[in-house]
Amino acid sequence: MTSVITAQSLTMRFRGCDALRGVDFAIEPGSVFALLGENGAGKTTMIRIMTGFQKPTSGECTVCGIDPTRHPLEVRRRVGYVSDAPALYDWMSVGEIGWFTASFFPDGFLPAYRESIRRYEIPEDRKIRHLSKGQRAKVALSLALAHDPELLILDEPTSGLDPMVRRDFLESMIDRAASGRTVFLSSHQISEVERVADTIAILHEGKLRVVAPLIELKQSMTELTVSLDDPLVAIPSIDEPAEVMCDELLGRQRRMVVRNFTPEMHARLASATGVVSVHERPLSLEEIFIACTKGSLSRPQGDSDPAAVTPQAAAMEVTI
Repeated sequence: MTSVITAQSLTMRFRGCDALRGVDFAIEPGSVFALLGENGAGKTTMIRIMTGFQKPTSGECTVCGIDPTRHPLEVRRRVGYVSDAPALYDWMSVGEIGWFTASFFPDGFLPAYRESIRRYEIPEDRKIRHLSKGQRAKVALSLALAHDPELLILDEPTSGLDPMVRRDFLESMIDRAASGRTVFLSSHQISEVERVADTIAILHEGKLRVVAPLIELKQSMTELTVSLDDPLVAIPSIDEPAEVMCDELLGRQRRMVVRNFTPEMHARLASATGVVSVHERPLSLEEIFIACTKGSLSRPQGDSDPAAVTPQAAAMEVTI
């Protein structure tokens, strides 16, 4: 199966900033791939490279089997793109902007666009300038999908939209994947991503911390609370294939987020000198994201002391 998008050792350097640092991933057809990251993590730079608007400093990228640096127009013909602030001609009506855009695509674009607008109940004679933000987003999505692209790229598409419009976007992503098409979603809306994504990638300061199927990622991440009889006690190191995503000392408790932690590692840790107990609990996607980007799961200053929270109480926490 040919990957829809591939990135190999992708690097993008600006003056005084490394936006991307050796990014590697591959996206298979018929899936929703979610790229999570804070503002400034490099998500938009990644999309600009994928669509041929930015040439990487080094590394390679292909989209639908095409190198976007060599054939950017061919890539753009085969993808649909929606940003958080779609650039639409305000002086045009909803119908006129569909007619105008149809001139760049094969026959069939305009009927598909009109059907989408009708489904969203947006009058064709209404000027773009008179549309709400949610309606503008629906017009942008209709324009992006009318030529039935192989790949739909969404860059923070639901930012500032009401719940009903966000639901429409989520349903469109699921429908695309179900039809064998691919969706690349860039976002920091964790709860929305968790509802639709097949694969999660977390980008932090230009580097991918994790890339894995959502279910596999959540199953592989564990929070450990290691209670010590003395805060100066040194515990055994956690070796490969496990990976420590964050590690902090809170009084007599050592709190770690570990990927691929095994029962054998638990037994070794629990039997170490000075270790009173070892408790495990699974993590939500939001907690995994925080651990990968912040390097800590501690509560903000002013909340109750995390060291005072029992493992039983911690296990009952629900992240929304």
